[in-house]
Amino acid sequence: MDIKQFLTPEHTCIDVSCVSKKRVLEYLSTFLNDGGDSEADAIYQKLLERERLGSTGIGHGVAIPHCRVQGCEQITGALLRLTEKVDFDAVDGEPVDLIFALIVPEEHNEQHLEALSAIAQLMQDETVRGKLRSASSARDLYDLAVSQTAS
Repeated sequence: MDIKQFLTPEHTCIDVSCVSKKRVLEYLSTFLNDGGDSEADAIYQKLLERERLGSTGIGHGVAIPHCRVQGCEQITGALLRLTEKVDFDAVDGEPVDLIFALIVPEEHNEQHLEALSAIAQLMQDETVRGKLRSASSARDLYDLAVSQTAS
């Protein structure tokens, strides 16, 4: 699956300041809801529920918070680069500064797994992570992410 199918430049941001995992999830819930409050709380609760099952911190300073959301019409991603690393209870114990989040319609099981796989594959590459960490703007971050997965 091509990351361009669920990530847009508008949902890509650098220099995000969050002091904790909880604040990251709160930020994401509003950001993924395009700044609105109407569904942000539901998204936050779903992200929090998913984290309670086990951390989405996959290692190497990367986390992939994700959840299924009732009423969500399409897979929506957000890519953030934090100003400072935060503890995300990652599998390797490393704090996180790259966050690639997803919200997915409840019935999109296969697409959910394909999107997670595409993100995980992107973030496994040390060179790609370095480029993402060096991006000079949100647009640069977006372009780097999608150029690495273009098919």
